[in-house]
Amino acid sequence: MALLKVKFNQKKRVKLAQGLWLMNWFSVLAGILVFSMGLFLKVELRKRSEVMDNSESHFVPNSLILMGILSCAFNGFAGKICYDSLDPTKFAKWKPLLKPYLALCFLFNILLFFVALICFLMRGSLDSTLAQGLKNGMKFYRDTDTPGRCFMKKTIDMLQIEFKCCGNNGFKDWFEIQWISNRYLDFSSKEVKDRIKSNVDGRYLVDGVPFSCCNPSSPRPCIQYQVTNNSAHYSYDYQTEELNLWRRGCREALLHYYSSMMSSMGAVVLLVWLFEMSVMVGLRLLHTSLESIANPEDPECESEGWILENNLKDTLKSALESLKKIGKFNQVEAGAEGAEGEEGGKTPAITTVS
Repeated sequence: MALLKVKFNQKKRVKLAQGLWLMNWFSVLAGILVFSMGLFLKVELRKRSEVMDNSESHFVPNSLILMGILSCAFNGFAGKICYDSLDPTKFAKWKPLLKPYLALCFLFNILLFFVALICFLMRGSLDSTLAQGLKNGMKFYRDTDTPGRCFMKKTIDMLQIEFKCCGNNGFKDWFEIQWISNRYLDFSSKEVKDRIKSNVDGRYLVDGVPFSCCNPSSPRPCIQYQVTNNSAHYSYDYQTEELNLWRRGCREALLHYYSSMMSSMGAVVLLVWLFEMSVMVGLRLLHTSLESIANPEDPECESEGWILENNLKDTLKSALESLKKIGKFNQVEAGAEGAEGEEGGKTPAITTVS
């Protein structure tokens, strides 16, 4: 028994073709939207590529861009088929291509569904990428004279100001690295010498943070040096007082920003996928209803359309049998080639008659 069998007359077939033509052009617009989202996400990721460890995060925007292009191509082609289906003479040339085209549409929709899932599942990979990238970026913060790193200070400062964050996981991350360049240190000063000698790496570590960590909304002037020294500031306790530094780490801020963006894009792609599935089902019904017309010379006669010619179980069974036949055919060919090789390798015996 066919799956989702529907009876059509000429009027219904025309309405279905016209409706699908319109839906396909809406799908082209949806493909442009998916392409635009991928392009926008790629630009946003490239803006902060200096604080990202690798390029794995670009897999999502690249996939969205590819799916957008394929959606425009597939649906533009399907729109042409639906338009020509109104004329039997024009539709005849598309008949041999419809089955392969529907198979490609099915594969495309599977890929589109997986791209939507990836948009939701990339959070873990993005988290590790940002964590390592920000850690490396903070190490290079002081290298304002080093080629290739001279803009890192500006990048980190602008990042902390824009996203209202400080450090990788928090402001204390700045205590563990030397973020002040040696050119601004007075090495004749006893304090500088003591701080450099106080750690085995010979770095100048302070309990201070860059100015970009300061919260301008705080009524108190920014305390960016001696953050953990209560006696250095009047009426101050860094453990209990609400500091006038940004509490949130930049990894968390960026992760939330990109994750929410990707989740929104994933929801849009899922909606596009549902729309594409409905278009593919409609195109299959149109295809089968036109092929099952008993008398092609009488276009007004009734016909039947269906999704699958048999039920799902029988369809899967026949597909597996077809795959087995293909496998057996390949084995027979390989065996025949081996036998020919053995026969060709034998040296014919020559009998001498005296």
